[in-house]
Amino acid sequence: MSESTAGNLGQGIHVPEGAGPDVVEAVEGLYTRGVIARQGAFSRAWATRMREDIDVAFVEALARPDGAVGRGPKRYYVEIHPEQLRGWVDLVDHPWVRMVSESVLGPDYEIVELGFDVPGPGAVNQPWHRDFPMPAETREGGRLTSLAFNLTAVDTEEDMGPFEIAPGTQWDLPEGFDHGMFPPTSAYPRFEALAERKYPQLGDISARSALTIHRGTKNGSQKSRPVLVLGIDAPGAGNAEHHAMQVTKAFYDSLSERVRRHVVCPVVDELIPITQKHSIEGLMMGAA
Repeated sequence: MSESTAGNLGQGIHVPEGAGPDVVEAVEGLYTRGVIARQGAFSRAWATRMREDIDVAFVEALARPDGAVGRGPKRYYVEIHPEQLRGWVDLVDHPWVRMVSESVLGPDYEIVELGFDVPGPGAVNQPWHRDFPMPAETREGGRLTSLAFNLTAVDTEEDMGPFEIAPGTQWDLPEGFDHGMFPPTSAYPRFEALAERKYPQLGDISARSALTIHRGTKNGSQKSRPVLVLGIDAPGAGNAEHHAMQVTKAFYDSLSERVRRHVVCPVVDELIPITQKHSIEGLMMGAA
């Protein structure tokens, strides 16, 4: 697919040539603000089943060594296999997910991650961060090479520790960032001035550049706020090596060709429970 470059943000907006208005809106949103959303993409019944599957997987993960990884006090991340989520095909084959992925990452985008975050009661503010260091292709070529799709498993309320994001910061150069991910505290006032809190409801979905500076906030309620995470890469982005997703041969064979061509994980006879690999040490203690 040929592309034209529009805009002048230091990086440029890579809009596919001949794109329709939905594609232009998605690409411009991710290249400018760094986050977009589609309300009511799924039914509340579908999202409720997703919550049920998250709850089952969370209990299983906590019961075995390294089944869950800490992302701060009272906050966990668990990676799961597609077959642990009954609606996985509905998710990855949703027209909006396909449109956003192809428009930003190209027609050969790769599905590399499925997991969920659980900020429980007592979770504290995370430090402002991005999910991984800025790739050379982004820094030198001004291209986004990875997207994180998020789906809430609850109706988000103010006291549940809403997700907070600083739009436009996906282009912040990482000078002074610890491990290329954690900006200095001297930059926090700027992020707080930019920050937007998000209050998604069951059935909503968002997409963001994982480079956009963000944090989870303090959960002062007695309720958990689980959020599903779907990670999708452009070819060669390399994030798959940080994850351990697998599918069985029977499941793989059941997929349509349209879905199967984006599955790049190992195809196995039997699934192996995931030992969490994507640890982010800087999040372990919460914000200073």
